[in-house]
Formats: sequence, structure tokens, C-alpha cells
Amino acid sequence: MFDNFSSFKVLVDGVVYSTVEHAYQASKFLQSAPEIAKEIMDSFSAHEAQKIGYANKDKQRKDWDDVKLVVMEKLLRCKLEQNPYVKKKLLLTGDLTICEDSPKDSFWGIGPNRNGRNELGKLWMKLRDELKNNK
Repeated sequence: MFDNFSSFKVLVDGVVYSTVEHAYQASKFLQSAPEIAKEIMDSFSAHEAQKIGYANKDKQRKDWDDVKLVVMEKLLRCKLEQNPYVKKKLLLTGDLTICEDSPKDSFWGIGPNRNGRNELGKLWMKLRDELKNNK
């Protein structure tokens, strides 16, 4: 349920996305290439949304690397607030370390050598800490 490809719809800025991955990939193009954002929104799967995003990297917003963490945090907050099951499961992780076990991604995940930045896991743990502190 913490994976961006998991089947939890999210409503973001008035648009319903099939997955967080759809919303994340579309966010790259909402300003710079809205036709690509629409193609991503309408794509059949999270994998297809990702492929469209990667294929059009040259058309994504120029400041993407500067804003992608903020965008992802917003999307994860939407997923958490709109899906009580995800919230429940996140709280059940207690104080465990959450890792994005991606052998290909050293930014969002732990990468091939298991020493990646794990930014997705860090965001989930940040949100979990906020939930625990608000109780």
C-alpha cells in the first residue's frame, strides 16, 4: 500500500488519479506540456504512466529536480488522508524503518547497493511521525 503503483486513487487539485504514480508523473508536465499530463492521467496503468513520463523527460518542467520531493510529499499526504486503510497500515509499522526496496532507484529507494537515499521511505516515516504526534 506504500508503493506508488498500488491501486489507491488520489484526488489532487480537483483531479482524480488512478495511483500516486499517475499523479507524480503528470505533475512533471501540468505546466510545461499539458497534453502529456493528460496522456498520463488517461493511461491504463502506473507502469504505463511512468513510461510516458520517462519518454518525455525533455518536456517536463525545468525545475522538476527542485520540486519533486515537495510534490511527492503532497501526493502521499493526499493518499494517506483519502485512504483510511493506508493510514491504519502506516501506523501499524510502529517505529520500523520503511524502505523503498528498489534495486534500480537510488534516489527514491535503496538502490542496487542498498545504500540509496530512500527518499520515499523517509517521507512515509515523516508522515507516520506526524500522525503519531497528532494523536
